[in-house]
Amino acid sequence: MAKDLLLEIGLEEVPARFVRAAMDQLKDKTEKWLESSRLGYKEVKAYATPRRLAVLVTELSEKQADVSEEVKGPARKIALDESGAWTKAALGFARSQGVEPEALFFKELGGVEYVYANKSSVGVETAALLPEALPALATSLTFPKNMRWGSYELRYVRPIRWLVALFGSEVVPFEIAGVATGNVSRGHRFLGSDAVIGEPSQYLAKLREQHVIADVEERQAAIVAGIEQLAKERGWHIAVKDDLLEEVLFLVETPTVLTGSFDPSFLNIPQEVLITSMREHQRYFPVLNAEGKLQPHFVTVRNGDALSLDVVAKGNEKVLRARLSDAKFFYEEDQKVKIPEFLAKLENIVYHEELGTVADKVRRVRAISDRLAQRLRVDDAVRAEVDRTAELCKFDLVTQMVYEFPELQGIMGEDYARKAGEKDAVARAINEHYSPRNAGDTPPASLVGAIVGIADKLDTIVGCFSIGIVPTGSQDPYALRRQAAGIVSTLLAHELELPLPELFQIGLDAQAAARPLKREAYDIVKDLNEFFSLRVKNVLTEQQIRYDVIDAVLSAGCDDVRRTLLRAQALQAETADSRKEAFRPAVEAFNRVCNLAAKADESRLVDVRLFQDAAEGALYEAWQNAHGQFAKALVEARMADALEALRSLTNAVGAFFDAVMVMAEDEAVRRNRLALLASIADDVKSFADFSKWVG
Repeated sequence: MAKDLLLEIGLEEVPARFVRAAMDQLKDKTEKWLESSRLGYKEVKAYATPRRLAVLVTELSEKQADVSEEVKGPARKIALDESGAWTKAALGFARSQGVEPEALFFKELGGVEYVYANKSSVGVETAALLPEALPALATSLTFPKNMRWGSYELRYVRPIRWLVALFGSEVVPFEIAGVATGNVSRGHRFLGSDAVIGEPSQYLAKLREQHVIADVEERQAAIVAGIEQLAKERGWHIAVKDDLLEEVLFLVETPTVLTGSFDPSFLNIPQEVLITSMREHQRYFPVLNAEGKLQPHFVTVRNGDALSLDVVAKGNEKVLRARLSDAKFFYEEDQKVKIPEFLAKLENIVYHEELGTVADKVRRVRAISDRLAQRLRVDDAVRAEVDRTAELCKFDLVTQMVYEFPELQGIMGEDYARKAGEKDAVARAINEHYSPRNAGDTPPASLVGAIVGIADKLDTIVGCFSIGIVPTGSQDPYALRRQAAGIVSTLLAHELELPLPELFQIGLDAQAAARPLKREAYDIVKDLNEFFSLRVKNVLTEQQIRYDVIDAVLSAGCDDVRRTLLRAQALQAETADSRKEAFRPAVEAFNRVCNLAAKADESRLVDVRLFQDAAEGALYEAWQNAHGQFAKALVEARMADALEALRSLTNAVGAFFDAVMVMAEDEAVRRNRLALLASIADDVKSFADFSKWVG
């Protein structure tokens, strides 16, 4: 026989951003407990609203499965002493399995006799397990932030207000923080009342009667359907961002989609400002036309039914009018201030107590940007645009608009710069230099934005590393990983010839010019190399490069990010099923060369007069030809050609090893042969460590 199990934890309203993770946790922990407890079941489903977390287990067995298994113990020679009596090892094994020594027996495995025990355990009734297991399950959930209430020691996301625990039609008795279990849930805070749950299978229907849609997928489908229906009726494009939809999903228990309008005069403000205000402050979905232009309407989701929607819409319009009026005021006030006045205010804004003010950071960014522009040999016009962009890149941080809406940094800088008469390239780059802003964003589109963006991120990372702020574990309060990933993606997007060691030195020079370094430069660079290697590894992983190819290529270094990616792609191509067997002899030759070359001294001078076999001369000649082609291909970033040049040595290497003994008795001959192999190994290892390739 089997019964359904229901556990519902009723809470004060939980922050929307915590709910899904908690729901998933509850489901995962329930499944793991069922498996470890040897309890059979059909399915585990989790449900959640702002006021509840619930899990429903269907067809849960009423008793644990009985266990009967043979458990292997120590070998016979360890289990018995010379007189044939059980040793301490055998007796300890018997105790650990809960059997008498007389029940032990021997079986052969792999030609060796081992002692075995039949371990049997009778399953316990499920109903007897639940009163202890369910409260442990409920209180084991973790949240980003917790609280305590009353005199209870429990720390939880929000106070627990009711508990439903049913196994079949029977209540599972337990108590958490003074709240006892029952079979009564609560409906919508305003539209519903208590819901008596006769048995777990009634859960969704009983709550629906009380205006609560507990099924997350059903609730989301209702929201999306309402938005799509409204868009179809009005001929609108409603901009639905996944993160906003997710938040709204966990703000409501009974969703009803409605629309409202605002004064079209507000459209004189940049639409990014209006959209940000609607999304961030009011959780509204903006309405756009076919060209992507904002319309004077919005869509929102009510936590309730369709009664008096016109009244609800007017209330939302009134609140939004106040928000947009504030935005309009901030925008107009910012227009009254000149850019030099904003720049002057940066002198009084502390960026970091050890790294100075924001104005100090801007000066470092200008210095780094100019060094990068020179290194890239851009023309004078672009260099001037880079310098002006770097000078202005942070001025909007002290505007009222960005103070109110931090998400608009860069966006407002671009708008205000254009209105102040700055060049279009400069205005655009002020916004672009923050990109990529998140994992799904793209790097700056313009070269000016790319240079200043790299400079800004480089200053932040090197500055933090120079004072000992190095991300460890999951801790990264300054988002240094994201900024390093931004540098890597920008280098790749623009194919910039900026090796990482040069970037690090440029960043360190800017920091050292501003103040004495707190740490040794060597230690800073060492940490930076390790830090950026992981970022490059992540990029290669995102490019679907195989793990062994990544390890092989990174072993040769990743100073030049673009060439590192191209090397990985070239080697990846050889892992295809149709090509890897043909490539295997080359890899074997490379590895054999590198293994023996490790015994060579530092000299790479090869004396052809010491050759004693034609195979030596043939390999030397083949390497000279291949080396020239290899080096030229590396410089021109033709990595497939570079790999092919190395591969051309395969037959000559094989013939060499067949014909000569590398470790000859004559020391001069031996050193000469090792020098030849070391020269070849230098080329091979500069491309990849092929011993890590498992193709």
